[in-house]
Amino acid sequence: MIDPEVGDDVAAKDRLPRVVVLGWGNTARGDDGLGPLLLDRIAALGLPHVETIEDFQLQLEHALDLERADLALFVDASVAAAAPFAFAEVFPRAGLSHTSHAMAPEAVLDVHVRVLGRAPSPAFVLGIRGERFELGTGLDEAAKVHLDAAFAFVAPLLARPDPAAWRAAARVVGERTV
Repeated sequence: MIDPEVGDDVAAKDRLPRVVVLGWGNTARGDDGLGPLLLDRIAALGLPHVETIEDFQLQLEHALDLERADLALFVDASVAAAAPFAFAEVFPRAGLSHTSHAMAPEAVLDVHVRVLGRAPSPAFVLGIRGERFELGTGLDEAAKVHLDAAFAFVAPLLARPDPAAWRAAARVVGERTV
């Protein structure tokens, strides 16, 4: 229903923020599949305000996937994250490669700024600790535990998406590694 006073959709006021979750990796390369595996679990939640996008790697075009997002979440396996996972807010950063197959979330956000001419919505990275990335290997036992922990952590954040709550969660996770 249109509110004549505001000229806006009244129902939109009650809707949850739209969340775009970009996950990448290759399930044929052991723990590299953690991103897609988490996306499968997120999609199974059936949250209508959450869109999942899977790819083998981040690409320039993913900047356009964030166009209508109120919040963005990048999900990947990480050898640098403390177990079981790292979670942090990320921002556009110029100077990162926009052509490499190993494009960083910050580079995608920078492309968003350059192409759309405005800052992206708040964005976060969830790096799930992985150990084994060899072609033809299955998911490591420790990675399975990390995947379970990452899902238990992110599911409530996705159910009630709020940038302030996500920032608070990032602080708590960050304090865990200090």
